[in-house]
Amino acid sequence: MNPATAMPEFDLVLRNAQAVTASDTFFCDIGVRAGRIVQLGFGLGPGAREVDAAGRAVTPGGVDAHCHLDQPMEPPVRMADDFESGTKSAACGGTTTVIPFAAQAKGQSLRDAVHDYHARSEGKACIDYSFHLIVSDPTPQVLKEELPALIREGYTSFKLYMTYDDLKLNDSQMLDLFDIAREHGAMAMVHAENSDCIEWLTKRLEGSGRIAPRYHAHARPMLVEREATHRAIALSELVDVPILIVHVSGKEAVEQIRWGRGLGLKVFAETCPQYLFLTAEDLGIDDSYHGARCVCSPPPRDKANQEVIWDALADGLFTVFSSDHAPFRLDAPEGKRPGGKEVPFRHIPNGIPGIETRMALLWSEGVLAGRITPQKFVELTATNPAKAYGLHPRKGTIAVGADADLVIWDEREFILTNKQLHHAVDYTPYEGMLLSAWPGMTICRGEIVWDGSHFTGRAGYGRFLPRAGPSLLPKKRG
Repeated sequence: MNPATAMPEFDLVLRNAQAVTASDTFFCDIGVRAGRIVQLGFGLGPGAREVDAAGRAVTPGGVDAHCHLDQPMEPPVRMADDFESGTKSAACGGTTTVIPFAAQAKGQSLRDAVHDYHARSEGKACIDYSFHLIVSDPTPQVLKEELPALIREGYTSFKLYMTYDDLKLNDSQMLDLFDIAREHGAMAMVHAENSDCIEWLTKRLEGSGRIAPRYHAHARPMLVEREATHRAIALSELVDVPILIVHVSGKEAVEQIRWGRGLGLKVFAETCPQYLFLTAEDLGIDDSYHGARCVCSPPPRDKANQEVIWDALADGLFTVFSSDHAPFRLDAPEGKRPGGKEVPFRHIPNGIPGIETRMALLWSEGVLAGRITPQKFVELTATNPAKAYGLHPRKGTIAVGADADLVIWDEREFILTNKQLHHAVDYTPYEGMLLSAWPGMTICRGEIVWDGSHFTGRAGYGRFLPRAGPSLLPKKRG
């Protein structure tokens, strides 16, 4: 039979792929039918559409398990990216699944927060998505009814804050929520910074007129992250529940996580690109407002701490590598200049954009620079986040039965500029970096959503994904 005239056996065949998973690298063709991988092998039959990977590395589509899209903010502040622009940007950067946050406001029903977030995302997402919960008001109704019910419905992770006045919880509230995570098999994520220390330092800085963006880092030294990380681990030990410490910034928090693991505790950790590629100097070396673009919490540290984070990525301390994309425009009254004014660092919206650059930064400066293996890259950007948040093996791997979420990598040098990106933010903190790779193609459930030069997906293609519990730990034998 002439292959050119044969009836297609697959919807898509990706040929001559150097497939990379968290454990292996192997050459194969990948056959896709109805959005799923149905065959791996050589000389597969014809596909209705065929793509030649030409021996390039092919990794699972990224799972960005920590990003913020269209999250309600106190006026006049508003996030620049909604679910359409944010997921379009993610797709162009090699991410095929995102898990942003449905945030409960004080006095709001947790269920209402979830309904609001579904309304914000409906018909807009270009790739698949799910929600973490943010619990800021753990009332008896939330603890006894809403949260257990939502976990059963597939919202199997929630985030707790130890700082920010509108979000922070006390130790007793954290223990209550850890207990629910343990009882119902959810993953508790913790933003670990000591709120009282930050407030005390902030007031002293303000009292002496030190209010420029660079003083944001002075108000959040590593000590406040170290103390809160230690306390979160101790509270989790009391309840005997796994936790995941998010956006770890440097040596002192890393040491606390190593300490907890040395005791045999189930402590997982996440870091983000800003702690590998930015330093406190990016917040400014003078009192200009330019550093507002890099205000995030915890703040970037110094070069020595960057190396600590790189080492911890390589040696397995970190489970997940996320963007913590928090998209605020720099030159806008709804962004980093609230009301059109330069404000004291306390009032600058926290967060930086990074949903599109996360994967390329780590492939370029991690894999191609020899700091981590390709397998470690896949583990950090796709497989482990899928396991941590109940999406594996559907997401995060290249295997028969998994969704056909794939990235073909183009390895070429170029200078990164914000004009190349697809988010709705007016800057990238990585402007001018020399990168060595970018996704040459992104495939989400068998559909090409980025062809290497153009976004080819569409709003509404993404599906909401209810999730199982975390699968990072081995199952207990009965």
